[in-house]
Amino acid sequence: MTTIFYERDADPGVLEGADVAVVGYGNQGRSWARNLRDSGIAVRVCVRADASREQARDDGFEAEPLEAADAADILCLLIPDDVIPALNLRPSAQSLTIVASGYTLAFGRLDPPGDAGLIAPRMLGPEVRRCYLEGRGFISALGVHRDVTGRAQEKLLAVAHAIGGLREGAIEMDARQEAILDLAVEQVLSPALTHVNGAFVGAMLEQGIPLEAIMTELVLSGEVERTYGLLRQSGFVEQMEFHSPTSQYGQLSRRGAYDHLDVASRMKELVADITSGRFADEWDRERERGHPRLAALKAEHCSAAIRELEAELRRRLGPGSRPPEDLEDG
Repeated sequence: MTTIFYERDADPGVLEGADVAVVGYGNQGRSWARNLRDSGIAVRVCVRADASREQARDDGFEAEPLEAADAADILCLLIPDDVIPALNLRPSAQSLTIVASGYTLAFGRLDPPGDAGLIAPRMLGPEVRRCYLEGRGFISALGVHRDVTGRAQEKLLAVAHAIGGLREGAIEMDARQEAILDLAVEQVLSPALTHVNGAFVGAMLEQGIPLEAIMTELVLSGEVERTYGLLRQSGFVEQMEFHSPTSQYGQLSRRGAYDHLDVASRMKELVADITSGRFADEWDRERERGHPRLAALKAEHCSAAIRELEAELRRRLGPGSRPPEDLEDG
């Protein structure tokens, strides 16, 4: 049975007097630092001398250089996975290093001498702050990677408690499990959904359905995201009753329509690319070359023409939309 941690499992007093450093002040770092501070933790922000340092100071932190984190009892490394190995931080053997993604620990890109663990909010960085302020928190993945001191788990739980990561439960996962799941959503599930959506758009255009109407069904109306919200709040069975009988019958009677397609085999191949470490090696090479393929892929799939098409659709439909004459006047 998978272990789920809750606020009752944490002892916030474990952090009393602890020197906690947040390394990085981007989406996650800014939210973690402010949540920790509001929970009564004396937190330091350690960042490069750039705009993030100014932001930290504007938020009331005495921002320090990155290397200052070496002296901390607890280091929260909240920067992109590919940047972490280049930091050259040297924490002590008695410290706890925490990452918000299992990637670097799972694939050997980070090996601190002391305790190491994972607290991975299942939430975008800015929402980590918003959910904390709303008092509802968020689900997290949490796990000990190495326990040198014998206190790694109690410290992890205390930090997770302080940022709001235990209020909705934290799933115990090791770094490898979290990294595989996270990468698989990005590399296995997302391409499949993109392919399905593209095929659907093509099938509807062949029937003479306006592109605006198709995109409304898929994105602009917000119906899909609200339906997923109902799935989260009520579960599949309960939310099904919010659909008409026609919709229920159509969804359920056609559920096996694609079972003959061997999607699972291709997914397993992509997962093997992740679990073997081949993707991590490929990403290292891409970073070392200055991300040329990433730039080419973004130019192909996120071009200015696509951006303008999406902007035009949002100007005409959905929140903030305006009639053409109003756009001309503006």
